[in-house]
Amino acid sequence: MTFADWAARFGDDGGKTGAIVELLSQENEIMDDMLVLEGNLVTGHKTTVRTGLPQPTWRLLNYGVQPTKSTTAPIQDACGNLEDFSKIDKDLADLNGNTSEFRLSEAQAHFQSMGQEMARTVIYVNTAIAPEKFMGLAPRFNTVNTASAMTAYNVIDAGGTGGDNTSIWMVVWSERTTHGIFPKGKKAGLSHQDLGVWVVDDAAGGKYLAYQDHYKWELGLTVRDWRYVVRICNIDVSDLATGTAANLINLLIRGVHRLPTSPTGVGTEHKSDSPNGNPSGRTAIYCNRTIRTYLDIQAADKTNVLLSLGEWHGKPITTFRGIPIRTVDAILNTEARIT
Repeated sequence: MTFADWAARFGDDGGKTGAIVELLSQENEIMDDMLVLEGNLVTGHKTTVRTGLPQPTWRLLNYGVQPTKSTTAPIQDACGNLEDFSKIDKDLADLNGNTSEFRLSEAQAHFQSMGQEMARTVIYVNTAIAPEKFMGLAPRFNTVNTASAMTAYNVIDAGGTGGDNTSIWMVVWSERTTHGIFPKGKKAGLSHQDLGVWVVDDAAGGKYLAYQDHYKWELGLTVRDWRYVVRICNIDVSDLATGTAANLINLLIRGVHRLPTSPTGVGTEHKSDSPNGNPSGRTAIYCNRTIRTYLDIQAADKTNVLLSLGEWHGKPITTFRGIPIRTVDAILNTEARIT
């Protein structure tokens, strides 16, 4: 940081730090909802899923039956390690005795930046391209062709073309469906460590005293049962304003019925023959502000009985059949068409 940075945060009289207008802030409520559990590996989490059922036989008299068995497959999800450091010249931070306040104003920017990066990763990152991160949702649900991936059964095509598309996500968070993970034996969440005063080098090798802070967040994502995640993709953003876009309500109804089981009052599927039964989890719908705006407009229409306006922890919220609709600014309006 320079004197110009310092002056920008204080009044002309050198008083207390002025309130910084966070023009770069975002709302990423998916990070508030995500269930996070300790992984069973030091680097992530291993899940065993059933991939095939035993096939019974219609037996004829005097003929035997061949024994059969089910098949399983292991799935391993890794965690990513997001870190950052801040370094502020001690003399600069100590000006006018506002050291703590000045350092806090910088720490808040780091918290915001790391939160945004995590939200982007949860939605979009593909470890085949960025192996240092963790696998997000979009690469797991990136086709509508069921011949290419089983997850395509839960990817609904809204019909948009071109490069101005967006998606709506429906996620059931629980320990048996989808949840965040942190490495075994580590701590959950974003950690901040005040490293105190260090002797540091400038660009020319000169030394000076500086306050240093360390920020660290180890997180991963595991989709243990892909059937409990639905992606409504190819929603043409430009068509929303013209009234020619796909019907969002119809798409949400289709999405609800892709879930194997759903809460009472949401869908008609309430039982499963799975030994795991009906996983009790937190179901939420995620979209960006563009989609959220049009859903709110439709919720205000008194003839619409599926969308409603209510409160969630004292905050106004739109719900679809009781499922909260949450804002995620990390979801883009520039997605390419999913095929």
